[in-house]
Amino acid sequence: MTELAIAADLLAELRRSGVATVYEARGRQGLVDADFIQLLPGSRAAGPARTVRCAQDDNRGVHELVARIQPGEIAVLTMPDPKPVALIGDLLVTQLRERGVAAILVDAGVRDVEELRSMGVPIWTRWIRIRGATKDTRGEVDAAVEVGGAGIRTGDVVILDADGVVVVPADEAERAVELAHAREAKEAASRAKYLDGHISYDLYGFRAEDEGN
Repeated sequence: MTELAIAADLLAELRRSGVATVYEARGRQGLVDADFIQLLPGSRAAGPARTVRCAQDDNRGVHELVARIQPGEIAVLTMPDPKPVALIGDLLVTQLRERGVAAILVDAGVRDVEELRSMGVPIWTRWIRIRGATKDTRGEVDAAVEVGGAGIRTGDVVILDADGVVVVPADEAERAVELAHAREAKEAASRAKYLDGHISYDLYGFRAEDEGN
């Protein structure tokens, strides 16, 4: 498998722009449509995904992912049917942190939450649950996975912040930055008008439509 290298400045701009802006700027594409708990309030991240599809309720695949993770990557941990089973805790996150993971997205559960928060690794998880996983079956590292209706492949850009998660295909990252900048400029112009006393009801033409003028 060939992975597309993504420039650090592009990743930094996608992280700064944030989930909502990138999602809207790209025509509302790439939404990871699921509820996640952001363990570190105020954290945000953007980086290429490193995926694993674990066997159901089993985290052996996460151990293999640790061996393959590269600095700056987002670990994306999944299993066939998302359930509140803890795929990671303190010891696995310690290893991922030491290997330079940028953030972790868990389409399952985590535990050891106080320890994880103290470690400073940005983590988004579907559940917090002490129910442990087995280690009986090898998972599939670098498998194409689906999380919240969004397909994620190793190398795709995953962006995470307080608003949730969005994914951008690796070969669309540069265009996503351009679109995000354009949307930010448009929003800045609208914000200036609102600060000057105008309201969206008039600027969007809704009043004229509603009142028949």
